Amino acid sequence: MAEEITRLAVHYLDDLDARRIFPLTQAGQTDALFRRSTPEEGAGIDSLANLQDVIDHCRAQNGRFFGYVLGSGDPVGAAADLLASVLNQNVTAWRSSPAAVTLERTVVSWLAEAVGCRSFHGSLTGGGSSANLMALAIARESKLRANDRGLIEAGKCTVYASGEVHMSIPKAVALLGIGTSNLQLISTNERFQMPPSELDSAIQHDRTAGKIPIAVVASAGTVNTGAIDPLPEIAAIARRHHVWLHVDGAYGALAALAGPEKFAGLALADSISLDPHKWLYQPLDCGCLLFRDRVLAHATFSRTDDYARSLSTDAIESFSFFEESIELSRRFRALRLWLSVRYHGLRAFRDAIKKDLALAQRLAQQIADERDLQLLAPVELSAVCFRFRGQESIPEDELNRRNAAILQRVIQRGRVYLSNATLHGKFCLRACIVNHRSTEPDVDCIVPEVLAAAKEVPSST
Repeated sequence: MAEEITRLAVHYLDDLDARRIFPLTQAGQTDALFRRSTPEEGAGIDSLANLQDVIDHCRAQNGRFFGYVLGSGDPVGAAADLLASVLNQNVTAWRSSPAAVTLERTVVSWLAEAVGCRSFHGSLTGGGSSANLMALAIARESKLRANDRGLIEAGKCTVYASGEVHMSIPKAVALLGIGTSNLQLISTNERFQMPPSELDSAIQHDRTAGKIPIAVVASAGTVNTGAIDPLPEIAAIARRHHVWLHVDGAYGALAALAGPEKFAGLALADSISLDPHKWLYQPLDCGCLLFRDRVLAHATFSRTDDYARSLSTDAIESFSFFEESIELSRRFRALRLWLSVRYHGLRAFRDAIKKDLALAQRLAQQIADERDLQLLAPVELSAVCFRFRGQESIPEDELNRRNAAILQRVIQRGRVYLSNATLHGKFCLRACIVNHRSTEPDVDCIVPEVLAAAKEVPSST
């Protein structure tokens, strides 16, 4: 089975560039192929018969995939994942898996150093959403004393973020019992950044009203446009008001490898989320939470029952990830990243990120040079938001409908894959380049494909 699966994987990678990005399929077809009753008797090796159908009905993430903020899946990391699943380690404490825990602590230190936060601690997570949830849990515990619990129930606690914050933040404040009504969204400026003066005013207003500000969430690369909030100024405000500063860097912070000057102030944060499965191109899932103070993380998550208690007094052998993170059962996420960095070297990742940033600027210039297209946001990192506007005067609501139809047509054509965003009420086509496979010819396909799709979409759509 391992040999056959490896053969299929190698064939897929060899054929990847020639594949349609989105398969020619519909819901009924995939349901007919895969929705079957539970087999009572096993088929053994014959169970592999449908694997090619699985491959053919998945999206192909070749160099022309520019949708979402999703890394491209380094094959070295994928190979390591097979071994990780065979080893089947529970990476929860050193005594559960000495090698796996040591590797994870190693790669976390690599990540912290890569973004200029050498002294930070942390752990690998399923992604930025769980990292953000854990960060705000630590913030809540660190900023509220035991006799302040009633403040949460009374709706007195507030968390601050920009209107461009990732959707995981409202989810986190809901799950933590703070409540989304106590998430204060600060309107962004023309560069889609959170203005420090507006943040400062909001915190002061809430303090006057008797509320307890507990955390600010700044963005190091917003999901829509890649905007980076002014981190030094926001950090100064958080420090002055004794508020926890969490930086959601799941999309952008690892670009500090290629452009550290863009991320000045990142090391002033109390916690930072990263996603190696984005800009270190690792297979899903591989996120990371970094935090400054392990004592506060322990105070939040350490609930060790006797069956899980370590009997060792050695600082390394007694270490447990479950005492400073939300998970008890944890898969061996570190192996792929450890092997991938050892195989390629950090410079290769730095160069790949620089290439992605340059490709985004190349696309932005091509859009600016095309009179039928309009760039709708600054290109700070690698997200490029634009729309088709045509030559005639078209009402805004019609432009939104038409661009939505153009996007659907681009995906149907199968040559490139874009996603979408809405900025100030304008529907955008969005290309996000976090793909080690993308080349200049791949990016050069985007404008012609959009213009060709626009010709195929009636103006009255």
